[in-house]
Amino acid sequence: MDMKKRIAERITSAAQRSFEGCAITAQELAAMLEIPPEKKLGDFALPCFRLSKTLRKAPPMIAAALSEHLACEEIDHVEVVGGYLNVFLSRTFLARSIVEAVLEQPGRWGSSDAGKGKTVCLDYSSINIAKRFHIGHLSTTMLGHSLKRIYDFNGYTTVGINHLGDWGTQFGKMICAYKKWGSREAVEAGGVQAMVDLYVRFHQEAEKEPALEDEGRAWFKKIEDGDPEAMEIFSWFKEVTLKDTQRVYDLLGVTFDSYAGESFYNDKMQPVIDELREKGLLTKSQGAEVVMLEDYGMPPALVLRSDGATLYITRDLAAAFYRQNTYHFDKCLYVVAYQQNLHFKQLFKIIELMGYDWYKGMEHVSFGMVSYEGRALSTREGYVVYLEDLLNKAIEKAREIIEQKSPNLPNKDEVARQVGVGAVVYFDLHNDRNKDIDFRWERALNFDGETGPYVQYTHARCCSVLRKAGEVSAAPDYAALTDDEASDVLMLLSRFPETVRKAMEQSEPSLITRHTTQLAQAYNKYYFEHRIVEEGDAQGTAARLALTSAVRDVIKTGLYLIGVEAPERM
Repeated sequence: MDMKKRIAERITSAAQRSFEGCAITAQELAAMLEIPPEKKLGDFALPCFRLSKTLRKAPPMIAAALSEHLACEEIDHVEVVGGYLNVFLSRTFLARSIVEAVLEQPGRWGSSDAGKGKTVCLDYSSINIAKRFHIGHLSTTMLGHSLKRIYDFNGYTTVGINHLGDWGTQFGKMICAYKKWGSREAVEAGGVQAMVDLYVRFHQEAEKEPALEDEGRAWFKKIEDGDPEAMEIFSWFKEVTLKDTQRVYDLLGVTFDSYAGESFYNDKMQPVIDELREKGLLTKSQGAEVVMLEDYGMPPALVLRSDGATLYITRDLAAAFYRQNTYHFDKCLYVVAYQQNLHFKQLFKIIELMGYDWYKGMEHVSFGMVSYEGRALSTREGYVVYLEDLLNKAIEKAREIIEQKSPNLPNKDEVARQVGVGAVVYFDLHNDRNKDIDFRWERALNFDGETGPYVQYTHARCCSVLRKAGEVSAAPDYAALTDDEASDVLMLLSRFPETVRKAMEQSEPSLITRHTTQLAQAYNKYYFEHRIVEEGDAQGTAARLALTSAVRDVIKTGLYLIGVEAPERM
């Protein structure tokens, strides 16, 4: 029940009756339909200016002609205003069709089978081994997680990949530091922080004793050569890191299908390098080997250093081929900060130059930077906000608010976790992904306005209304849902599937976040303006409860798609 599509079909039919040889399709017409800025201008508006060229008529004449052939159950009336055809929906039809459509498929309103038989790989989070998970990883983790759910919701087979940062000389330095000053017991007890402390100490000591750098490089060479002792320690560092980060992933509800990181592709790079050579794409430059991309407005892409060492792009090329050969992806999304724009443009262009058309399905989903309470994060300056600490603080703050507002709430700890974590995730996914985010507590945990707790509270309110009403046997009289407030809610429900589709097409979960917020706001206005349960009006009550049930369901779905839980009591 896509009202926009339905109205587009009706207008298309009217156009074919009004204008001989009219070849416009409903899909083209749906793209032209607009939502008027004011309610008095209708529920949909068709600007007829774009039709005037093909139909060879003035826009007002086109609008007038169409208006004569639009008598149908969906439309109450139409108005011609200049070159616009303003469409006013039948509110009773809207109420019955939308509410019944939502309630027919609980938890699935807005879903589709558009991706049936297609596979999407999503590369997100991509944490670094032996480093703590900080707030800067929040966007890549939650954007990727949300997009995975959105693609799942649209019928795709999804593969979530955590492309671990587990390669480089820093791991040789880590082993060197561990051998000199660490112990297994200390690392097991202190986790990633113990490894970070060892790494910091290595650099402090290396300033006094530069020969340590050579020792660090020697240990990394042992990793490259597969030395048993080096590999055992290296693998253990990975285990400790993943055990630490799993606590954060568990709090966020995030999962992955693959943890194949940089080191996984070490033995998979040579065939790609050989192919680049065979196809004449590698050029010698000051001893290094590069792919020249000046003709495409980019600097050369460095593939091999002068000493033969590989780089990020070498491993990313190997990873892209591995993913295509293993998963046969139709799309491959890289959820990585905008600083890597050039890297991914080069990566995709190289694959295109190699002659593979599957590069067209590769997309860099970029995002902005995160600051905290007005300060930019800086590892060098020691200003880092660790994600686990942030989430635990959010849960703690949510618990304090619950104690103040709902001291008798059952499962307070569980709800505090849902609200605290939800506030952080919602805050991250509320704005356009390429905008920088400044995380502030007073905004994130506010129960009023455009926040996670506000939307979660609206869901809990719907649950409460339905709980208190109990079973209702009367058939709904949808004429009870023709007021302005109910119509606003219904129109937002009707647009939810289109919002989900756009969020997927634009890799922009914030569209769902904002739409779900608008739905919560519209329902709360409706709730305050109308009595849901009205004595002596069983059929009207049944309709209002059905609307409440539909709102509850779609809010829960919207929150799920951005990775936020929906408590039933708050």
